[in-house]
Order: sequence, then C-alpha cells, then structure tokens
Amino acid sequence: MNRGLRRPALLIAFVGLVLTLVVAALLVTRPGGGALPGGSFTIPPGEGTVLVGAGDIAECGDDDDEQTADLVEQIAGTVFLAGDNVYPDGSPRQYRDCYGPSWGQFLDRTRPVPGNHEYETRGAAGYLDYFGTRAQPNGTTWYAWDAGEWHVIMLDSDCGAVGGCEAGSPQGDWLKADLAASTARCTLAIWHHPRFSSGDHGNHPFVSAFWQLLYEAGADVVVNGHDHDYERFALQDPNGNADPDRGIREFVVGTGGARLRNFQTIRTNSEARDAKTHGVIRLVLGPDGYSWSFVPVAGQTFTDAGSGACH
Repeated sequence: MNRGLRRPALLIAFVGLVLTLVVAALLVTRPGGGALPGGSFTIPPGEGTVLVGAGDIAECGDDDDEQTADLVEQIAGTVFLAGDNVYPDGSPRQYRDCYGPSWGQFLDRTRPVPGNHEYETRGAAGYLDYFGTRAQPNGTTWYAWDAGEWHVIMLDSDCGAVGGCEAGSPQGDWLKADLAASTARCTLAIWHHPRFSSGDHGNHPFVSAFWQLLYEAGADVVVNGHDHDYERFALQDPNGNADPDRGIREFVVGTGGARLRNFQTIRTNSEARDAKTHGVIRLVLGPDGYSWSFVPVAGQTFTDAGSGACH
C-alpha cells in the first residue's frame, strides 16, 4: 500500500491515540465504571519507561498489521512482540515480505519472543535469522533485560521445541535463577501462550510452571498473545484464584493484525475483553507501578486503561 495515501488514516489514528492517552491519564475505571482492584499508581510525566506491542501480527495480503504499525510509529519506546509475528509459517520470505514492510521498520527498538507459527519453519529459522541477536542475545530464545526500574523476562512457550518449560528444564532452571538474581522491585514477563484465556484456544496449563515461579518471586504483570483478541484479567494466583495482594495481572494482546476470533468460555477473573478491534497495548513502567492503555486502530473505539502498584 502506498504510505502517502494513508496520511488521512494516520491523522485519524493520531487523534485517537491522543484521546486514549488522555483517558489513561485520568482517574482510571474499568470499562463500564467502577474502581480497579489491586491498587492504583500514578506515574509522573517523563518518569516511566514505555513499552508498546502486541502478538499475532502480519500476513501477506492483509493490511491490518500496517494499521497497527501506524500506531506503533507514533509511540516512542521499546517495541515488544508476543509471538506469531508473521503468518503462516514464520519463514524467512514471510518475515522479509510480510512482516518487514510494516512492523519491520521498528527492528532497532524491538524485543521479540516466538510463537507456535515461528516453529512451523524448522527450528524457528526465519525468526532467528530475521532478529539475529535480538532473538537470542545469550544463545537461547529466552532472555531478560532491564527497563528502568523493571526486570523484563522474555520466555519461549513452545515448550516441546526448546526442551520444556517445567521446573528442571533448561528454561525453567534459567527462569528460577534469573528471578533469584534480580534486585528489581517490579517484574514483567512476556511469552506467547496464555495460562488463562477466554479466547478460541482457551487456557494453557503447560505454562503453569512459568506462573508458579513468577508468583513466588512477586512478579507483577504477564503479557501474552496466541488468542486473537484483547483480554485483561484481575490479579490472580497460578491456579486462577483472585489474589488482590500478591496476584499477577495478565493481558492477552493477540491484536497485532491477524484475523480476530470470538471468545468461547469466559474465564474467572476476566475483567475486560474485546474481539473486534485490532490495536496495541502501551505500558508505562514506573519505579513503583505501571499503567496500561489499549490503543485501537483508526476508526475503532474500544479502549481499556488502568494502573497498578508493584508488589
């Protein structure tokens, strides 16, 4: 698509983005009204680290990923990918020709994780070739980095392809050691398959070990993709019990451009959800808490915004 012909859409998207961020800066309530549980936190302007991203993004022949890329282009900060970054196979050609023209423009500020579609190409070779050391800075497809006062952990939930996710696996042992070594007060983890989801794929118990280790370490936020929708959960423990004091808040953000899918069984503690709107989530990570806002593509109106304090 000729980017010059998209200027009106860019203007509309920019106006929508500004309105969304204004709403997020106010006293936040959940959609439909009512105060958010689990504490609130106000981050002074300029004092937070910004992350923006989504999962389930690009496919040649569709332009929804170009619309979400327009949003990312307007938001400064680190871009994260929650897996299934290009369809259908995550091949080198698809990364070059389908992902590259849209989200590929942010390569120099991107932190990725793979999804199951990356492994449709043997060994996730297309993903690893495209992102290089960004995909495995320490020689594995899981890694961690610090964003301001936050410790951010990127995991690979394609467990069968990487030697497992459970305790005692290489990734499980690494995660336990990484959490033990971290001195950060606040922790965010990003991977593809959600432990809890009301979407088409539903819950994924095989990532329970991730949740258990993160919960025991006092982690705060998890972001996933895989289901092609947006969903936010209340603070909960690894078994899905409400835990406003020590629970983790999970976001499913499979809205990067892939065709959206309807919800199935609505899960306990699901607080906000939408399956009709492509968009990205903008996270602002402050020294003692975080805020979020779902930013929709031009012409859509669904938003979700709020804040929380670190444990």
